[in-house]
Amino acid sequence: MPDDTAALTFVGNATTIIRYGGVTLLTDPNFLRRGERADLGHGLSSKRVRDPAISVDELPELDGVVLSHLHGDHWDPVAERHLDRRLPILTTGAAARALRDRGFGEAEGMRTWQTEEIAKGDHRIRITALPGRHAPGLLRHVLPPVMGSLLEFGPAGGEPRFRLYISGDTLMYDEIAEIGRRYPDIDAGVVHLGGTRLLGLLTVTMDGRQGAQWLETSGCATAVPVHYDDYTVMKSPLSDFDKEVGRRGMAARLRHVERGGTITLGRAEHRTPSPAPHR
Repeated sequence: MPDDTAALTFVGNATTIIRYGGVTLLTDPNFLRRGERADLGHGLSSKRVRDPAISVDELPELDGVVLSHLHGDHWDPVAERHLDRRLPILTTGAAARALRDRGFGEAEGMRTWQTEEIAKGDHRIRITALPGRHAPGLLRHVLPPVMGSLLEFGPAGGEPRFRLYISGDTLMYDEIAEIGRRYPDIDAGVVHLGGTRLLGLLTVTMDGRQGAQWLETSGCATAVPVHYDDYTVMKSPLSDFDKEVGRRGMAARLRHVERGGTITLGRAEHRTPSPAPHR
C-alpha cells in the first residue's frame, strides 16, 4: 500500500479495521451475533439484527484500539474476552477507568483535544480526542461520555499526509463546529448514524438530517456512513442520510462500504498539504 493511503475495512456497526503501513487499529469492537443483545446501561438493551462481517478470532494482529465510549454495541463481552489485555486502548476517561479495572492496563483516558500516537517503523497514526455528546441537555450525564477522534496519518517524525475524522456516537451541537475551525482540511469522515432512540423517545445518535449537517459543519471531503442498521434501537435508515446529503448537493462526497468491504483513504484530490494546526 502506498505511504499516502490507508485501508479501512467495515466489520459492522461502528467496528472498522484501519491499516496504515505496519500499523493496524480497531475501532469500537462489537462482535455480538444476530439475535444477541447489547447492554446499553440502566437496564436497557437492544437486539442485534445484522451479523458482523468477521468474528473476533479472525482479526489481524492489532497495535491499538480507538473506542468512542463504553456501550455494549461498541465494546461487548466478546471483545472483552478475546482482545489482548496489553493492547493500547484510547478512549474517554470514564471508559479507560472501567477497562483498567477489568484488566486492560493500557487503556488510556483522553481529554478533548488531547493527542497520542501509535507508530511502527516509518509510519505513524496520531490520534486526537474530539468533542462528542451522546444526548441533549442534562440527559447527557445519564449516558456514558463519548468522544470523536481525528486520525492523522504520516511518517514517523513528520507532518500528517491526510486526516480521518471518526464522529463517535455524537449528536450535532455547537462544539462540532470547532473541529472544522481547528482542522479545515479533513480528508474523510466516518459518521455514526442510525437515529438511535432509547425507550423509543430519546434520540442519542445522528439521524439523516443531523448526519448531513455534520458533513456540512465538519467540512470532511468525503463521508463513510456506519452505525445505521445493526440494532433494533436504530430508527433512521441509511437512505435518510443519503437523501438529505443529496438534497443539500453533497452526494458526490459519499463513499459507501459494505460489511466486509475495504476502501482506501488518502488526501482528497482537491486539497494541498498544509501544516499541522497550532495546538
